[in-house]
Amino acid sequence: HCKRILFHPSHRGSPISQIVLNKLIFSRPLFFIMSLPNNISFHPNTFLLVGIPGMEAIHTWISIPFCLIYLTALLGNFSILFIIRTDSNLHEPMYFFLCMLSVADLILSTTAMPKILSIFWFHDREIYFEACLVQVFLIHSLCSMASGFILAMAFDRHVAICNPLRHSIILTHRVIQNVGLAIIFRGVILFCPQPFMLWWLPYCRTNVIPHTYCEFMALIKLACAETRICRTYSLTAAFLTGGLDFILILCSYVVILYTVFHLPSKAARLKTLGTCGSHVCVILVAYTPAFFSFLTHRFGHHVAPHIHIFVANIYVLVPPMVNPMIYGIRTKRIRERYLQVLTSHKF
Repeated sequence: HCKRILFHPSHRGSPISQIVLNKLIFSRPLFFIMSLPNNISFHPNTFLLVGIPGMEAIHTWISIPFCLIYLTALLGNFSILFIIRTDSNLHEPMYFFLCMLSVADLILSTTAMPKILSIFWFHDREIYFEACLVQVFLIHSLCSMASGFILAMAFDRHVAICNPLRHSIILTHRVIQNVGLAIIFRGVILFCPQPFMLWWLPYCRTNVIPHTYCEFMALIKLACAETRICRTYSLTAAFLTGGLDFILILCSYVVILYTVFHLPSKAARLKTLGTCGSHVCVILVAYTPAFFSFLTHRFGHHVAPHIHIFVANIYVLVPPMVNPMIYGIRTKRIRERYLQVLTSHKF
């Protein structure tokens, strides 16, 4: 009877059909959606991205540091790729993994930043539904890949310090290539179901997203159906990437510290720990805002929305800018090569 009301030509689009639609979606969403005709769509053609809620009046001013961060990230990561590519002395496992991290950072920042700047500068808040799903997939999968590359760099430090004589035997070019492909494959496999989950959800509340970019949990909150399975899958995927990577990184550094503190001299201990300094800084920059954003999304119900959105933007934009700086400043070989390139061009 409800279907006759809903799909009858005289009732289609009327208030009573909308009431029946919402009633059926909330009562039996999965059965109802699967039994509907193929030409019925429950998602809007476009979403509206608000930006940073509560700070719309100063979006233009906020765009200035955001733009500078993006340009710095582009310059820094392209410089890292160019220096490592042209200097054969830097063709080592740590720097290969750093190149992979730079590529992931470049794509990640480029996926989010142009749309954010268009919101701030031109008030271009519309984003097509399909483009929004692509952005969700790219941001989450690339964050997973970046976390995996940081874990691979931790493994390189572990082998270099705990088993230095076999470092070149264990981390061959083939192994490095396979590790990189495995990290990419993991990110794609774990997060490719998310766009399909979002595609099949009905959105009958609003099409306004209080965010600067499309994010999985932000879209889940707009759905008017049971989303427990989607939320559980999101938590599981987050744990199997960032959470598990962080635990493995901690374990590797526990073993590294154990090995370092058993070295005979203080000078040897300090020198060995110095080789891990850049990587530790990258870990802090990557995981601190990530965990804060993750926790506030799920447990920080009293955190102001603009604070959460601001931290979420830091999580996506700041690591791509800071990572090249950390390795450029703290790594002597990269710093010398960079200065050499600048000096030769100046001459």
